[in-house]
Amino acid sequence: MKKSSDAYERIYALVRNIPEGKVCTYGDIAEAIGSKGGARLVGWAMNGSHNANPPVPAHRVVNRLGQLSGKHHFPTPTAMQELLEAEGVKVKDDQILDFASHRWKPTLS
Repeated sequence: MKKSSDAYERIYALVRNIPEGKVCTYGDIAEAIGSKGGARLVGWAMNGSHNANPPVPAHRVVNRLGQLSGKHHFPTPTAMQELLEAEGVKVKDDQILDFASHRWKPTLS
């Protein structure tokens, strides 16, 4: 279980570096921590991040198409969108508008 915990901490550290107003994909995060193909691991980490300290801005993590696929793991169905919009990211029908301009690509470790 320690290996998973270490991976979660690396994921959380990376997600904490996503700039406000930017989003990153599950797959990009997985690749950056050396777990190419580990998008599901990133998703599981985001699902468990709501009580992390310091906080993890999980609302900035979206799927490869820029969709809010993790929105159901927030307190309300619209919370993820509201958090993104408060940072200037426009969302329509659970899709980031102008995804390319909001996408942040982490440097590979």
